[in-house]
Amino acid sequence: MKIALLGQFGSGNSGNDGSLEAMLVFLRRACPDAALLCICSNPAAIGERFALEVTGLRGGVAFVHPFLRWLDARLGRVHGRLVGLASILRVLGGVDVMVIPGTGILDDFQEAPFGWPFIVYWWCLAARLRGARIAFVSIGAGPIRGTLSRWFLKSAVRMAAYRSYRDDFSLRYVQGLGIDTASDHRFPDLAFGLREPARTGERRHRQKHATIGIGVMHYRGWERGHRNGGAIYRAYVDKIAATARRLLDGGHDVRLFMGDTSDEQALDDILAAFPANCGMGRLEAIRTISLHDVMNEIVKVDIAIVSRFHNLLCALKLDRPALSLGYAEKNDELMREFGRADFCHHIETFAVEQVLRQVDIMLADLAATGGALAARNAAIRLELSRQQDLLLAQVLVDRRGRTLPLAQDALR
Repeated sequence: MKIALLGQFGSGNSGNDGSLEAMLVFLRRACPDAALLCICSNPAAIGERFALEVTGLRGGVAFVHPFLRWLDARLGRVHGRLVGLASILRVLGGVDVMVIPGTGILDDFQEAPFGWPFIVYWWCLAARLRGARIAFVSIGAGPIRGTLSRWFLKSAVRMAAYRSYRDDFSLRYVQGLGIDTASDHRFPDLAFGLREPARTGERRHRQKHATIGIGVMHYRGWERGHRNGGAIYRAYVDKIAATARRLLDGGHDVRLFMGDTSDEQALDDILAAFPANCGMGRLEAIRTISLHDVMNEIVKVDIAIVSRFHNLLCALKLDRPALSLGYAEKNDELMREFGRADFCHHIETFAVEQVLRQVDIMLADLAATGGALAARNAAIRLELSRQQDLLLAQVLVDRRGRTLPLAQDALR
């Protein structure tokens, strides 16, 4: 059997790569004889990191001659896309199943229609033409604000033989697109299945002199090239810097970390806002490049203030109370699942004073909150195991409908 995995992997987003890693760990344990192919943004980086066959998202097609590029543009790039489809069909030769593992695959955050939405549609179309089964596994969906982007992504998800969503909002959003979801599933995000860092012992809960983690983000609005992007970003940087300064003045330690390589600019800009003497607490900035790096930071903190979805997931996964400064419904949905809806704010409108008040509330109830989060995480592990059984029974089968020999036993 040959299994392809499609996604924006290797692009610098630690959450995307974490979703891929979780799926690879499962596949290599459950289907050790399967051939794996990753179709991704940065084949060189992913191939080296995960030691598997890789190919680029565009199938390796590009016009070199200036006249051909000009002609292709004049023709609406139809010729280039048809040539690209032929290349993609060759890549998918012999593939039995194409899996889209996790990530917020069905939205258009910072994407133009002929960016990621079209790429997903094009690869799904090629997979169907090749007779490969398509599976969207624990994906996030919505919002999709562009009309053409919505058509591409809606058409892609219609082609799938298996669909599961990481939250109720995503499932409802796909229903709202007019897609029959009666046989679809609801399972937690794949990154919940990642190996946790070693815990050398429970942190001593400290209310007056705690360690606060802040996951920063290079956020400039939902649309790429937002006309107010600069002002949105500046306001965010100023408020995060003000929040961190107030925490330091109160005697708390602050650890800044990232969730995407693009966040390095935000980290630098926030650090530039600090004077040489920045309060009684200690400030540290860590340039995290993977979810494992993020989790290694979160085990060192008492609570976390985060914006990126998978940074929030890591905090909750490690039983750390979190305060969400989100930019989409996915953060709010995840926090509701953990009974933390009161600690959700929007990244563009949060107030520093309210964040600081809620930090005090969380610090006053660390032990009880940690126990409640641990109970929810135990339930999530069982749900992930149930989805693995479903994938083995319904998805990871060859073109003759046969499961891999001993695949079920490999998980026992």
